[in-house]
Amino acid sequence: MDWADFGVDLHLELDATGGRRAGLERALRAAIRDGRLPPSTRLPATRALAAELGVARGTVSAAYDQLVAEGWLVARVGAGTEVSPQRPVVPPGPAPAPATAPPRYDLRPGSPDVGAFPVAAWLRSTRRALATAPATAYGYGDPRGRPELRAALAGYLGRARGVLADPARIVVTTGYVQALVLLTAVLRNAGRPVLAMEDPGLPFHREVVRRQGGRVVPLPVDDRGARAELLGTGELADVGAAVVTPAHQYPTGVTLHPARRHALTGWARDAGALVVEDDYDGEFRYDRQPVGAVQGTAPEQVAYVGTAAKTLGPALRLAWLVLPARLVEPVVEAKRHLDVQTEVVGQLALADLIDSHGYDRQVRTVRRHYRQRRDLLLDRLGGRLAGGISAGLHAVVPLPPGGPTEAEVLARAAARGLALAGLDRHRHHPGGHPPGLVVGYATPPSHAYPAALAALAEVLGTASEPA
Repeated sequence: MDWADFGVDLHLELDATGGRRAGLERALRAAIRDGRLPPSTRLPATRALAAELGVARGTVSAAYDQLVAEGWLVARVGAGTEVSPQRPVVPPGPAPAPATAPPRYDLRPGSPDVGAFPVAAWLRSTRRALATAPATAYGYGDPRGRPELRAALAGYLGRARGVLADPARIVVTTGYVQALVLLTAVLRNAGRPVLAMEDPGLPFHREVVRRQGGRVVPLPVDDRGARAELLGTGELADVGAAVVTPAHQYPTGVTLHPARRHALTGWARDAGALVVEDDYDGEFRYDRQPVGAVQGTAPEQVAYVGTAAKTLGPALRLAWLVLPARLVEPVVEAKRHLDVQTEVVGQLALADLIDSHGYDRQVRTVRRHYRQRRDLLLDRLGGRLAGGISAGLHAVVPLPPGGPTEAEVLARAAARGLALAGLDRHRHHPGGHPPGLVVGYATPPSHAYPAALAALAEVLGTASEPA
């Protein structure tokens, strides 16, 4: 067919993937989108185009009808089919970000060794869970989460973390961040929008609270943990909740002192406030048994948050809230209007993994794995002081006074292909604090870990030299 008879010079290439009609639709959309078929161009009759392309007339008619329904073409009685006079405009996408090469070695904190994910055990649990799950499991369900997982978590948290967990008070979330979003929203709606957050602490979590309408005030941390005795005074006078990491403070690594634990729950009880216990790295203690959760001593004052991100992997997007009775319904209502429910298959698999004791075995396995990594890090530090080494997946390495600045050391590390985190960025008000590095030892794959430590030792060896 000579398309010049219709005012255009066009050749259609039909890709029959998915069928000839779908291929014709794609070809015509592309021609209209890129301007080869201008607006108001009259198209050939269905019989003529079918003969030209060697397809059935019904195929062309169906393709035309579909494109008319989508707004690409218009059909006029007695005038045939034309390209819509208002051609769909596809706005240009954002300019691609400049490509940056990933670091050769990544010793930033916050991520586990994803190579330690228990693939075989997870597959077995998934198969068992799917084989026995009722059909109703695949529909919309309780925003709190699957009852199988909430029951399994209640048992596990009670024996492993000392948490008083009634399944009815557990809400399964898609990670710690969603748990923090839900709690901030509930506090804001209750007229308690001010949250105390540890200083230093993770800047991203502070931003999460702010974006939910909360106001953040710093809660200082020293070598005994968060200074709970300051709550209710000064800038902390109107706080509705305190977000803390008692088992292993991030990033300093200290454990909250018993006297501070009592002061924290006493303040919450007297002020009608809430303690948000982020059980960060709670299972990973190397010098003694893991310290039990604060929630076990004051379940009506503490909202406990745990997650599978470090024990299994962040990709699962599974975390859990154990709530005081008064917060269950408000949090469930907030969850219902946020995403209705957390995905179900992962919940069922995790419930089976816990009930079959595969989760306990995984925790023991990765605890040994990370302890070995911690020990290798300490050997490489060669006697240099480090904080937070008794637990968790990271250590804080102070930098000598009078040497290069924290920013200069980070730049030297980056030049060697080594990614590290600085301590100063974790402060509510950066600057004026002793410099240091936050070194995560979980992320590099096993084959690259010795070389990553060698690069770290090289960087630290230059940390006392002038920049």
